[in-house]
Amino acid sequence: MHVQIEASRLKGSITIPSSKSAMQRACAAALLNKGTTVIAQPGISNDDQAALSIIRQLGARVQETNGHIFISSNGLESIRAVHPGTLNCGESGLSIRMFTPIAALNPKPIIIDGEGSLKNRPMHFFEEVLPMLGVSIQSQQACIPLQLKGPLHAKTISVDGSKSSQYITGLIMAYAATVTETTMIEITDLKSRPYIDLTLHIMRHFGMNVPHNDNYEKLVFHAAPPQKNRDIHYTVEADWSSASFLLVAAAINSTLTIKGLDLESTQADKAILKALTEAGAYISFTENSINITTGAPLKAFDFDATDCPDLFPPLVALAAHCSGISRIKGVNRLIHKESNRRQSLEQEFTRMGLRLYSEGDNMYIHGGQQLQGTEVFSHNDHRIAMALSIAALNASGTTIIKDAAAIKKSYPGFYNDLKKLGAAIMQTEA
Repeated sequence: MHVQIEASRLKGSITIPSSKSAMQRACAAALLNKGTTVIAQPGISNDDQAALSIIRQLGARVQETNGHIFISSNGLESIRAVHPGTLNCGESGLSIRMFTPIAALNPKPIIIDGEGSLKNRPMHFFEEVLPMLGVSIQSQQACIPLQLKGPLHAKTISVDGSKSSQYITGLIMAYAATVTETTMIEITDLKSRPYIDLTLHIMRHFGMNVPHNDNYEKLVFHAAPPQKNRDIHYTVEADWSSASFLLVAAAINSTLTIKGLDLESTQADKAILKALTEAGAYISFTENSINITTGAPLKAFDFDATDCPDLFPPLVALAAHCSGISRIKGVNRLIHKESNRRQSLEQEFTRMGLRLYSEGDNMYIHGGQQLQGTEVFSHNDHRIAMALSIAALNASGTTIIKDAAAIKKSYPGFYNDLKKLGAAIMQTEA
């Protein structure tokens, strides 16, 4: 799918879709829960569907009724009893990193596979860590498919947290269900700490065996109690990652009311508010909404995105409209995403006339000049497609975004929502 966008101003209100980060974690917790879980406001993105498919293959029964998802599982008994064969994780980086340790609780041989950009994402972490836990692993030069033979046995280990907190989330979930004595995961150089907070928050809601968090350097587990039947109701909160694009769109282009976001959320991308405030955006809050409007000229900002690298694309779109040179730290976290986002952002925004470049772990954006509409490419990356779309709203002429269907990975209704708010968009099949 290609999308053609003309300069246009947005106005109105929009309710943000559910968080895929929370939805996928809730799916894992529901699989490990012995009982029935009812998920309200479930996510519908491709990544959410990948997580639901995985838990089905690992023994859970999943049914959708009246907009709710009902998940029935016998917890560890379900996981250990099935013969899943091959688990296809779609293109979901979180799903493959989170569910691999959980799948390894099964004593039978399992193949972990995926599609698209996931084929090229390195899995060195599992090659280093899983053998320490009694799991044999074979890979394709540290990439998928992974061939596993468990079962995983929780032991005190030390792991490198610098690549992604998603690996740690998978270990936490697996350990919580199986530890038989006091056991620790010692972590060095953890990145994206707020995502560990989100994992622990959801685990508490599900009544799981939550470890003591010693300043993110040690996670201390005590012996897991025998599983009891427990029925859980969980409502998926709105997604700050998706919201960040609309919040930036409002700051640079329009007046919008953004509904459904939890200001107390542990989601990392809530930090977008800090960047918008530093840039001088006009923001006000009511009980269940954020009102943001274009006001005085926006100014350059300095922001550390190390713990929230998914904010890089909307932050570049924001910085393009800020007078002066903005600096965003955390470039090293961008290499192994759906695309190499450092290269993708620099290539495509340069096509639109923006001057930006990286030095070390920092990206510098010279903003304040009008962008030029042109043909750009999403690199099959949902966040690149959305960032270019937001920037196109203020660009001169016509912007054509190729392979814009990438947005289905996280925000399938993105272009429909922009149209409802007044954007001049035309979608065509590739």
